[in-house]
Amino acid sequence: MNTNYIDELNESQCAAVTYNDGPSLVIAGAGSGKTRVLTYKIAYLLEQENGYNPWNILALTFTNKAARNFGPIMATAAK
Repeated sequence: MNTNYIDELNESQCAAVTYNDGPSLVIAGAGSGKTRVLTYKIAYLLEQENGYNPWNILALTFTNKAARNFGPIMATAAK
């Protein structure tokens, strides 16, 4: 998996993606990149040396728009 996607994130987004000390909650305003952070976080977790199995990751979003965008963004992050 390619880690160049982390270069696309700002400092706060990068901190949320690379945090790996337990569950995390991302709360931010509209258009701030929450869906991108969620998908990149999953890609980050999967690529770690002691990475997670995909079936052990639960990702929740509360809008239909984010849910529709999730698949294509995740596919791009996984390349």
